Amino acid sequence: MDSAASSPASPASPVRIDPWSDDDLELLRRANAPELMDHLGGPESEEQLLGRHGRYVALSADRTGKGRMFRIILADSGEAAGTIGFWERTWQGQEVYETGWAVLPGFQGLGIATAATRAVAEQARAEHKHRYLHAYPSVENGASNAVCRKAGFVLLGTCDFEYPPGTPLLTNDWRLDLGPTDE
Repeated sequence: MDSAASSPASPASPVRIDPWSDDDLELLRRANAPELMDHLGGPESEEQLLGRHGRYVALSADRTGKGRMFRIILADSGEAAGTIGFWERTWQGQEVYETGWAVLPGFQGLGIATAATRAVAEQARAEHKHRYLHAYPSVENGASNAVCRKAGFVLLGTCDFEYPPGTPLLTNDWRLDLGPTDE
């Protein structure tokens, strides 16, 4: 599958993921809610959101395997339910993909984040670029840690991050093996 294309919902999946576009700024604003940003240092300013949106659009337009951002779409209604993506990072001396997501409050607890995480893992796997996909939810974010477990990630332990920069955050390091790469 072309990694720029939508990821169709499987018969059992409640979601599909569509590549991020210029039209998704309002979704990003909705995902900037205090209850969604609680484990990430709080909501961002409008200026920060505009910068993030620009980075998401650029990442999704890139065709070099650096990653991609998506909107999470409900398969049955076509309604946007959140955001998810994957991007490159260097972790412990190795090039890997990292993933992160936000599911809007009205759609939480329905398996949407887990289904979207499985779909984004398939997109990352299709790149054949990096062996591992990592997620780093706060140790205090029970819901995101449960998503990692349900999506098949293995817990490697805890680690210290700064997110946003300058704000210490104790996270779990979850890893999913994407299989062999073209490297």
